Amino acid sequence: MRDQTLEVIPLGGLGGFGLNMMVIRFGSEAIIVDAGLGFPDSDLPGVEILIPDFTFIREHYEEILAVVLTHGHDDHIGALAFLLREIALPVYGTHFTLALLAESLKEHGILGSAELHGVEPGDTASLGSWFTVEWIHVTHSLTCCTALAISTPVGVLIHSGDFKVDETPVIGAPFDLERLTQIGDDGVLALFLNVTNVERAGRTPSESSVIPSFERSFLGAAGRIIVSCVSSSVHRIQIVLDVANQTDRKVALLGRSMTSSVETAESNGQLFVPDGLLISAAEARRVDRDRVVLLAAGCQGDPRSAMTRLATDQHKNLSVTQGDLVMLSARHIPGNERAVSRLISHCYRRGGTVVDSSVQPIHVSGHGSQEDLRLMIEATRPKFVVPIHAEHRMFYRFKEWVTQRKILSDENVVIIENGDVLQLGESQARVMEKAVIGRTFIDGGREQVEDMVARDRRHLSNDGIVVAFVVVNPSSGGLESEPEVLTRGFVHEEISAELISRLKQLIEETVADSSHEERIDYGVIKEKIRLALKRYIQRATGRRPMIIPVVVEV
Repeated sequence: MRDQTLEVIPLGGLGGFGLNMMVIRFGSEAIIVDAGLGFPDSDLPGVEILIPDFTFIREHYEEILAVVLTHGHDDHIGALAFLLREIALPVYGTHFTLALLAESLKEHGILGSAELHGVEPGDTASLGSWFTVEWIHVTHSLTCCTALAISTPVGVLIHSGDFKVDETPVIGAPFDLERLTQIGDDGVLALFLNVTNVERAGRTPSESSVIPSFERSFLGAAGRIIVSCVSSSVHRIQIVLDVANQTDRKVALLGRSMTSSVETAESNGQLFVPDGLLISAAEARRVDRDRVVLLAAGCQGDPRSAMTRLATDQHKNLSVTQGDLVMLSARHIPGNERAVSRLISHCYRRGGTVVDSSVQPIHVSGHGSQEDLRLMIEATRPKFVVPIHAEHRMFYRFKEWVTQRKILSDENVVIIENGDVLQLGESQARVMEKAVIGRTFIDGGREQVEDMVARDRRHLSNDGIVVAFVVVNPSSGGLESEPEVLTRGFVHEEISAELISRLKQLIEETVADSSHEERIDYGVIKEKIRLALKRYIQRATGRRPMIIPVVVEV
């Protein structure tokens, strides 16, 4: 009977990265663990992010007691504002996690109405008749991260969150293996384990392990230093601030996400910024080059990011120039390799020297490798382990690894997919059915698009489409031929010739006014053309057609 069965239904986060969201249900009560966003695998016009499909939540909203959060990364909290716009639910998380969430809630206009409950590691919350949740401190690339111990009538579930076992983090306490061991002593039914790094042997290095490389780089740099890392990597940011202060350099923050992250972390006691260390971008131009560090968002090569603007001479105050040391302190997210490669090439063309983790150990992962996973399993000693937060091949490689090493037996590892309804009993785990799940597209205006085809058809029927074909020389970046502009359903035929002529001229002007680095970067010049056409068309016609630039290199 369902009213006596514990069910776990993942709505995202399995078989890929992002969209982490899981429902845990017993009887007529349920809780949600995390609600994260993701990014499309390919270039979908008008689509910026993905969120989980909330159909299951809508159908069972009367059962949902609360949302409990593991930590503040967007792939775990980025979809929550969209959910709370539809359904008012209490939200529990560490105070810093909620501070990071507040930015999104404010953007959506629901910060004042959201019911937020701040906790600290070690705190517990009783939810409904069946659930008690304890937050347990774990270490990660962000601070104030937690695993969850969820007590149910059937047994205790552990959700690992994102973690690595770090005994010497830059900020905060070490990983709380002791508390997890105590819970393991009392018995754990199932461990939902992040296996992102299962293909890596050994232990993931501590966040503090990169400090010596930063110190050597800063001491050896004769000119300006530009560091780009993930804006939420609080440990890494603290290292940059500390080493800059030790080497008598000022720091300028570049990029909205970097500035916001530093301000939020500092105001919540998660980052220490020495007095007088930070300066503005404008002030950075006036400081001696061997006395300044630029800390920029955009390590993944996003065409609109501060780091790309520096590398392509688009930033209003600064740019990469001869003698700069550029440190990319992050891993390349799969799919971003070309963008990062172009970013590095731009920096070299402008006279900079680029260092990344392939050259020096200036980055470590925030996720546990094989021996970190072993420590988590040995501490909690669960009856079942369910691998999560990874691609499907990693689930099976995890199973191969733990069974070959005799860490677990084959029947103790349960592999499930998004939408599976996993039923857990005191001695059994089985998939009984599959819930309706999917992904929801979100456009640039942060509006939900429940049916992409219907949305495109409505968009095209209302405002039409403009396709700009541009052929550029990959070496010079110059136009090889006159741009071509094709429209459908956009303007009346009698006025289209004049408008199209102006759009062609605008494309030529945009390319001509761009720097050499911008012209030879497919992603950057494509975005510049799109924005230029979008602004002109809206101003001239009041309409918002779908604009698709097609840049061809010959």
